Amino acid sequence: MPKASSLADFIEVLWEKGFKLSDEEVHFIYFGKRYTEASDQLNIIALKYTIQIQLHFDRSFYISLLELLMEHKIKNEKQARTLFQQKGIL
Repeated sequence: MPKASSLADFIEVLWEKGFKLSDEEVHFIYFGKRYTEASDQLNIIALKYTIQIQLHFDRSFYISLLELLMEHKIKNEKQARTLFQQKGIL
């Protein structure tokens, strides 16, 4: 998946690739961003892995990943992947 610089860009890339999120789901993604105070990069990571693991957008799984990333002070996708493997998510 191509790199996106912002959460909005990533959602647009998903749309272009045929993964269409509803308006309600997009609003929930931005709610999660505000709720966790996570960066766009962490939101993109959480969204990407939510879709890869669940094969659809699962709200509670997405929030759980965001909270996990914030709790462990993850800074990039490599660290996130390692954490997910350690936790048995991947």
